[in-house]
Amino acid sequence: MKTGVDILVMGAGIVGAACAWELSRAGLQVAVVDGRFPGAGATGAAMGHVVVMDDSEAQFSLTRYSQTQWDELAEDLPVHVEFERCGTIWVAADDEEFAEVRRKAAYYQARGVPAEILDSGALQNAEPNLKEGFVGGLLISGDSVVYPPAAAAFFLHKAVESGATLHFGKALVLLGHGSARLADGTTISAAKLINAAGQLAAKLTPGIPVKPRKGHLVITDRYPGFLHHQLVELGYLKSAHSLTSDSVAFNLQPRRTGQVLIGSSRQYDVEHDRVEPAILSQMLHRAFEYMPGLRNLSSIRVWTGFRPATRDKLPLIGPWREDPTLYLATGHEGLGITTSLATAKLIRAQILNEAAQIPVEPYLPSRQTIHESHVEKGHA
Repeated sequence: MKTGVDILVMGAGIVGAACAWELSRAGLQVAVVDGRFPGAGATGAAMGHVVVMDDSEAQFSLTRYSQTQWDELAEDLPVHVEFERCGTIWVAADDEEFAEVRRKAAYYQARGVPAEILDSGALQNAEPNLKEGFVGGLLISGDSVVYPPAAAAFFLHKAVESGATLHFGKALVLLGHGSARLADGTTISAAKLINAAGQLAAKLTPGIPVKPRKGHLVITDRYPGFLHHQLVELGYLKSAHSLTSDSVAFNLQPRRTGQVLIGSSRQYDVEHDRVEPAILSQMLHRAFEYMPGLRNLSSIRVWTGFRPATRDKLPLIGPWREDPTLYLATGHEGLGITTSLATAKLIRAQILNEAAQIPVEPYLPSRQTIHESHVEKGHA
């Protein structure tokens, strides 16, 4: 059986769902294909932090742009998406990290992002269950959390309302050059293909510079009032920057249910999805160092997931060099939830030749080609 559409989106995670909604409401005929079900990959395993980040100007621009999209959408999100503007507190354990607090505060404030420096006392008042003695922290009050699988499902629902069709539970066996063939024999042709398959993107399109990065998460039973903000240690930035070594960091998220989501870990070159006791133990020990009272909470589930990571920690958003019909929307690593809406806007702008709200060049897949050519010539 053969069918044809304007746009075929591979992947029903939050990035693919956002792209499907954005393009279908632009009047294009869209189909979404996923071998499993919505949110079955990184989206279903994610924390759901909508956060502005400043690792680079490009990262800041994308996360800030997307956060504004989330804020504009907030009133229309169903209750089960659990959108909460709880804010993020970056916790400084020592004077060196508190200097980073001041730097980040100045950076954000200069760009219109509300940022409040907390001294040790203010930090303790904001989160009484933190261990005493931390130097202070940085409160970014505009950051939010969502429940990612529900958000992806909502985006897909809106896409269907705009005319999109969904094809779930059908494995993709061939993709490229304006066509996709499913395991049941269905062939779908499209003017444009969008690979939004997250950690599976490189399997669908060989040569994409995306690698899976494994992470562990734990969620507790319900303890209303135990935690009020997303809490992240400033040391998290150092561990997250490592491209080779395993790492853990203190990262807690409050859920509307009263549960506490505990992270985080990062591992490269691990293909199995089993929970690893050694990594889990390190991650929890780190969390207990920052918030000892966590030891008294009961956990109800532990799981793992894979973040789709790139070398420069920026996603691939745009056309793929080897196929004029194929666009990439992958490589977001731990920021896919945050940047899903902005990614969809940038994909739409490129496909429809519209003006984008932020420059697209830092995220184009062609930048990776340039980097690879420099490496081959011996440049750093």
